[in-house]
Amino acid sequence: MSITESSAAPVTLTIAGSEATGGAGAQADLRTFQELGVFGITALTCIVSFDPEHDWQHRFVPIDQQVIADQLEAIQATYPLSTVKLGMLGTPATIDTVAATLQSQEWGNVVLDPVLICKGQEPGAALDTDKALTAKILPLATFVTPNHFEAESLSGTSITSLDDLKEAARIIHRKSGAVVLAKGGVRIEGPDAVDVYFDGETLEVLSTPKIGDVAVSGAGCTLAAAVAAELAKGATPLDAARTAKDFVTEGIRNRLTSNAPFDAVRQGGPRSSD
Repeated sequence: MSITESSAAPVTLTIAGSEATGGAGAQADLRTFQELGVFGITALTCIVSFDPEHDWQHRFVPIDQQVIADQLEAIQATYPLSTVKLGMLGTPATIDTVAATLQSQEWGNVVLDPVLICKGQEPGAALDTDKALTAKILPLATFVTPNHFEAESLSGTSITSLDDLKEAARIIHRKSGAVVLAKGGVRIEGPDAVDVYFDGETLEVLSTPKIGDVAVSGAGCTLAAAVAAELAKGATPLDAARTAKDFVTEGIRNRLTSNAPFDAVRQGGPRSSD
């Protein structure tokens, strides 16, 4: 019996960084995959840890390129893959490695969470990474989930209103050909957290009442991972976006507090013990 015949849960890959506190990155992706019923695997690209002694700034350590390539080689040899979610890649060299992997096979779904800035990088290195991501990864994506800042960067526009967010989604779609879920979240004024879905024909505003007015760690990772999980199970892009919006909203409502100056999304919500 083949793997595809014996396994009910689609195998879904995330290529992302490790965030040491577990609130974002590959850890958030894998929890999301588990909650939504897909078998999640990961290839790590970097290690990010906050520095509690220096205002919780990011400490960023890229993983050696050969180690990344080895992970991806093992994963591709083991499982028949059609869906991948891309998170923090972190360096132009990693982007080259990942782009080569994406181009080495056919993919049904390439979900890109376009992490453009890592606070642990020098500004010049971050800019080089942003340019490489836009040039080499964005054209390979089938679905892209930029946050407010990333949507401004990718569209080249300023976003201060829902209409601006809609226009940015249209521009990013024209540039990439990908389905776009542009996230306004708490950064667009008004009582609701709004995201804009656009696939070239259908434009839909996904809206829920805001839960607080501060962004929560891991929300973007969780949203993109939920989209990937739903697509892997066969959902349409619009249905995947709707489910992902509901899933991340519930995770924000059940957020996890800690000693850090930010909360984290709790995928699946709190569990009651028997």
